[in-house]
Amino acid sequence: MIAPAVPEIFEDELQSVVDSRTDTLQTLRELGPPDLVHLVKQPTKSTSTAKQTGVYHHVTGVDASSSASLAAYINTLTYSPHDKSHKVISGLYCCYNAFSRLDMRVQVQIPGTVESYCIDERGDKRVASEELWLETYLCSVLRAYSYADDGSGDTIKRIVGVRRFNPITSTEAEHKFLDAAERLFFNGWQLGSDPEIQVPNLVSNHLATGLLQYVHTTGRYASGINLFEKLRTRDPEISSLLARVFISADEEVKAVQLLHEAIQDLPMDYSLLDCQAEFLRSKGRGDLALEIAKRSVVSAPSEFGTWARLAEIYVSLEQWDLALLTLNSCPMFTYQDKDAPRLPEPVRVSLPVLPESICDEIDDAGAVGDVELVHPTLRKLHAAGFRGTFLKAYILLTEVANKIGWDQLLRVRSQVFVMEEEYRHERHVSSSQPPNSRNASTTALRGTPSPKVNGHEESEPSNDEEPDASNGEAAADAAVTAGQSLEIPGHAVASEVVKAGSDEPDPSQSSYTQFQNKRLCERWLDNLFMVLYEDLRVYTIWRTEMAQYRQQQLQYKKSAEEWEILGELAERLHHFDEAVEAYQACLGIRFSPKAMKGVLKLYEKSGDVRMILGALIRLVTWQYRWYSEFSPSLLFTIRKLIEEEGAVKVRSIIQATSLPQHVLDLTHQYAALCAAFRSSGSDG
Repeated sequence: MIAPAVPEIFEDELQSVVDSRTDTLQTLRELGPPDLVHLVKQPTKSTSTAKQTGVYHHVTGVDASSSASLAAYINTLTYSPHDKSHKVISGLYCCYNAFSRLDMRVQVQIPGTVESYCIDERGDKRVASEELWLETYLCSVLRAYSYADDGSGDTIKRIVGVRRFNPITSTEAEHKFLDAAERLFFNGWQLGSDPEIQVPNLVSNHLATGLLQYVHTTGRYASGINLFEKLRTRDPEISSLLARVFISADEEVKAVQLLHEAIQDLPMDYSLLDCQAEFLRSKGRGDLALEIAKRSVVSAPSEFGTWARLAEIYVSLEQWDLALLTLNSCPMFTYQDKDAPRLPEPVRVSLPVLPESICDEIDDAGAVGDVELVHPTLRKLHAAGFRGTFLKAYILLTEVANKIGWDQLLRVRSQVFVMEEEYRHERHVSSSQPPNSRNASTTALRGTPSPKVNGHEESEPSNDEEPDASNGEAAADAAVTAGQSLEIPGHAVASEVVKAGSDEPDPSQSSYTQFQNKRLCERWLDNLFMVLYEDLRVYTIWRTEMAQYRQQQLQYKKSAEEWEILGELAERLHHFDEAVEAYQACLGIRFSPKAMKGVLKLYEKSGDVRMILGALIRLVTWQYRWYSEFSPSLLFTIRKLIEEEGAVKVRSIIQATSLPQHVLDLTHQYAALCAAFRSSGSDG
């Protein structure tokens, strides 16, 4: 494999970045930040008293199974083709062990000795044992997958100067990884979990997620099945992970049999129930999945995933009122981002370009300063910043809006939730009624039908229908009119409002005459409706302006950054053709990995092999330009393509592309990786 170039970040004071890392050890929560590599340089022609300079970069995917492998990495950095006037006199490699909450460090003097030790959260030095190195190695592989970019460039842009390597490039390396995972699997809960999981457990943690991602990316299903079969003999709860691998491997009969047997032994295990419900929904049998999803919610009522699955099933069954009630019952968690390095301000940053990754087509230098050309309305779209549970909930809400339209969504909303005006009115005229103890959660589980539509009977134009503008109107006026044609959502009454009123009873004992069956909308869900309205308003204005300009045969101009944002907006609202149109307009101005990844999805949908590979070559090259030789998402796409078309055809199409040979060789490396893993189709 061709190694990416080495970025260099120069620190103001020697060792300040190492001290900063030590200070932040006690704040780390999960897998920890990428590995830190700190080098001390001094002028080549100088005495030992010459001024020393500290430079550093971050890295993932380096073999951290021993001090020798980390020292070997530092030795590869002693020669720099970009800086021949300085020499490296020492290097420090820092790699976080998330199991024991220690920072493993290897100090290399050049030439000279190698010292390995670890630093605890208090900053004290401790001895590094073999067991600690095993834990560190496993954390290092998991971080390589967790911090890998999906091809869109979002992760790469988050932390400057990170070299990303593939931690597993052979079957021998795979055996080493799976052996470490087997030995430490039952400690995996200590690593934390994805942000949608409230409490990490045996099957919901970063280790289990990393194993599933590895198997899914590489297609090494037999290895995954073998591992989980062995672990299942020690704890039957692991059956849910094994079933997921069976489904991915197209062994669905085995998966169904396994789930049936496991659920008989563990009838209230929510991971098994959720896996079964997800499988049935994917097969279009929401009717069968419904009762299973309800049992899953009962077994884990504090987990977001079980409620979200139930809401998905209601959406597939077109029971919109119960879908909203279920969504309203979802427990929402504050998003906790991945552990990121907190670093002092550098003196300067050197970001050299690897000669093999030089390609005019992917030069995105024009992106600098483009943010200033973005319209304020586009910059303020809050949905683009959603993460974790709020992102999943918003996706569900946009799916409902896409299927039934904005106006019908508002009607269903007013049908199941107490609206602000109704609350104010009924608060004064309510009379005493028998207590009603039902709430949104029990209604969603019991499937009780909601009352008839109450109010909002007027028919407003749907967001899917673009308002017509007369020939005499300007495009801007038409766009404003289009935005105003969407009905502005009124606020629902939040539970906090009712509880705050000293003269009001508990919401579970509501006794309003006209809406005693309605529920109180959570404030976060009410906010999602307002965010969705803003998304739809901006989208409608954009599409109306486009139609107006085309009618007048005028060119519709936006900056590349604006086209990228509009593409994301259309994709959020499930308008994929319009999203691709925006992404292609962005690519017509300058290269954007996010836009190219969006266009790649269209090519995958249409099955256009040449266009898929054309997009992949450019994305792989851009990744190398920014020091990443490994993207699981791009590797998966190439593997699936080889599986369907055969390696010979894929390699031939890559070779026939009119790009420099050194650029094509980077993508050939991904194809060679599939051959090393003996992926399906790689032999012909």
